[in-house]
Amino acid sequence: MRVVVISGLSGAGKSTALAHLEDLGYFAVDNLPPALWAELVPTLEAAGVRRVALGIDVRARAFLDATPAAIDALAGAGAEPVLVFLEARPEVLLARYNLTRRAHPLRGGHLLREIEAERRLLAPLRGRADWILDTSETGPGELGERLAQLLGEERPFVLRLISFGYKWGPPQVADLLLDVRALPNPHWDEALRPRSGTDPEVAAYVFTAEAEPYYRALRETAARAAAAARAAGRSGYTVAVGCTGGRHRSVAVVERLARELGEDFEVEREHRDVGKEG
Repeated sequence: MRVVVISGLSGAGKSTALAHLEDLGYFAVDNLPPALWAELVPTLEAAGVRRVALGIDVRARAFLDATPAAIDALAGAGAEPVLVFLEARPEVLLARYNLTRRAHPLRGGHLLREIEAERRLLAPLRGRADWILDTSETGPGELGERLAQLLGEERPFVLRLISFGYKWGPPQVADLLLDVRALPNPHWDEALRPRSGTDPEVAAYVFTAEAEPYYRALRETAARAAAAARAAGRSGYTVAVGCTGGRHRSVAVVERLARELGEDFEVEREHRDVGKEG
């Protein structure tokens, strides 16, 4: 079992790092007392868990002294522990706290003094760290990329394609909306009306020679947007494709996009409104 312990200064990105590790398939636990870490290993192994992320920070300061021994105990229990320590420059941490307006865990009434006191409390863990990451100039997405590279993990990027009908409202989760109501509408063909966009004859009706330039422009837009999101360090991007009812044109376009963009992306598709009537 691989166990990644994430620690560091408050505001340096520990919660973000744990979230990225969860996206990579790690089982994440935050601020569990270190004395329990080794006991957790057999329980998780029995459940088939092979990658674990453990967070520890100054909020658990009553247990900080026990952390080095707990890391040794993980190795003794057959795990492969790795300690990653996150930090940032004081002025950067101060700016982040001012932006979020959250109180520092030490709650001493003077933020800069609290940051320095926390740095001293966590110094033994920093000295024990396998990797130290300064996140002063690192955004959330880049932090995920750096962690994946350090740990030798392939960070999956998923392009999600959703067909929908505008009459039912667009999906709230969409990053990009594509409107395909300009394409030929099989609804007006009585033989095709009961079918969906997954039907080859419906797709042939939609993708006429005249419609091809419009479709290719949509495909290029979706591909460029997804590629930019991947380059920015995001773990996924959602493109929603809408027609009037969500049964014919949007479904056909999503099916074709999934085939063609599947050469460059891991694709998931959903036809949200294909079964709705009215």
